[in-house]
Amino acid sequence: MLSCGVLRSSPAPRLSRRSLLRAGALGLGGLTLADVLRNEATARTATRPKSVIYIVLSGGPSHIDMYDLKPEAPAEYRGPFTPIATSLPGETICEHMPLQAQLLDRCALVRGIRSVENDHYLSEVYTGLPRTAGQRPAFGSVLSRLKGGVGPLPPYVSLAEGPQGVFDFELPHYAGLGHAPFRPKDESVEDLTPVKSLDQLQGRRQLLAAFDRWRQQADQIASYGAIDRFQSQALEIMTSSQVRDAFDLTREPANMLERYGHKQGHFTHQTLVRLLYPWDARRFVLARRLVEAGVRVVTVQIGAWDHHSGADSHIFTSLQHMLPALDRSLAALFNDLHERGLDNDVSVVVLGEFGRTPKITYPGPGREHWADAGCALFYGGGLKMGQVIGATDSRAERSKDGKIDFQNVLSTVYHTLGINAETQLLNFNGRPQSLLDRHEPIRALVG
Repeated sequence: MLSCGVLRSSPAPRLSRRSLLRAGALGLGGLTLADVLRNEATARTATRPKSVIYIVLSGGPSHIDMYDLKPEAPAEYRGPFTPIATSLPGETICEHMPLQAQLLDRCALVRGIRSVENDHYLSEVYTGLPRTAGQRPAFGSVLSRLKGGVGPLPPYVSLAEGPQGVFDFELPHYAGLGHAPFRPKDESVEDLTPVKSLDQLQGRRQLLAAFDRWRQQADQIASYGAIDRFQSQALEIMTSSQVRDAFDLTREPANMLERYGHKQGHFTHQTLVRLLYPWDARRFVLARRLVEAGVRVVTVQIGAWDHHSGADSHIFTSLQHMLPALDRSLAALFNDLHERGLDNDVSVVVLGEFGRTPKITYPGPGREHWADAGCALFYGGGLKMGQVIGATDSRAERSKDGKIDFQNVLSTVYHTLGINAETQLLNFNGRPQSLLDRHEPIRALVG
């Protein structure tokens, strides 16, 4: 039975934000039931809507050691890894990613992406803009606000891990609290359990009655989003198993996690080579399950890619553990989407907030933050695959044309989701604010 212990029997009953977000399907980790229902009412289309799986290698993956090797560069730049041929003639990637090499003709690799930030602020990754541009809603929240979801499923799910729930860079801001991502932590998923007894049903009816009392407080409704228009449908969703089933990995075949490489390799925590953890491929399988069920945006964070120099640091040993694991998970995801006929409907984007310094630093060895050149890998979603876009100089230090940045990347993502990047939302000051300051997608991807 759901807990609503913070409800008080005072003349002016109040409901805390935490209890609101925990209240079964009414919470969805930040997505109110009202918005789920409203989105369902506005999102019915004749064809399957596009979805995006957005995989963030937070910490700054080393472009020069993964997707942009420079074997002819001086030794202090090129590192020890060997480039291998791919299914795209004339193109190479790292030897530790052979499965992606075989699939590169079905992907699009973008090199030389520039970022404004040169530190671990992921605002650019999730909004396209740096912190200096002010608080902007994450692109998943924009999707939730403008397009809604499919059925009772939340339109935006975050599989990122954060110490206090949703990271600052995935906040909805002025898109509205009801468009925050659902984060499937144990507690929130348990709250989606279908009703199995009359006692549970009665408890949830009481919870709805509590919301009736709570909505009378106009100031609270203004803060959290109105629920009155769709409350009559709440009980139906609470008694449905559809949402919970989408998150239930036990419904996958026994060998599926093995196919994705779950716990088959290890990754390092930060730069400490001596701390090794099993690779958690469940997030990739869950992301596929969610988009297959109809979730529009799933964000994933995986691994620890911040490989600085230091006494306990060794970037190349770390990458030897991490790259094969990432390679297996990505290849399995791409193949799985293809085999299920979803590759035209689901776009996968793999990227980090920046690259690493092309020149190796010591002691370590390590590489530091590098905002002038990074890479992104795209798959599916109706974009133009089978190409490498952009190029860096002979030491992978800078793009040769310097034209691609995160606004272009996010504009491309918006294009995939059917959102005009010039759309404006009212910001906290009540002024129209465009989703991006510049609205040009990566033309080679969208045509």
